[in-house]
Amino acid sequence: MTGREQAAAPAATDDDAAELIAQLKELAGADPADVRQVVAEVLAALDRAAGGALREHLPETIRADAGLNPVRPARP
Repeated sequence: MTGREQAAAPAATDDDAAELIAQLKELAGADPADVRQVVAEVLAALDRAAGGALREHLPETIRADAGLNPVRPARP
């Protein structure tokens, strides 16, 4: 997306987040393990799309659940 396209795109709202959560729950079913797996897959896909930049912002337990490599300290 270019800067112009990003500016034209509607901003995400709390309603958007609630809808996404509802869709994830529907996809995963009532089993918490299924929900966790779907969320892990979504986070892994988002991290790949972000070139690995998302993982550094996630807590270690979530990175582990999503199968993301640990954050490596930057070399000086």
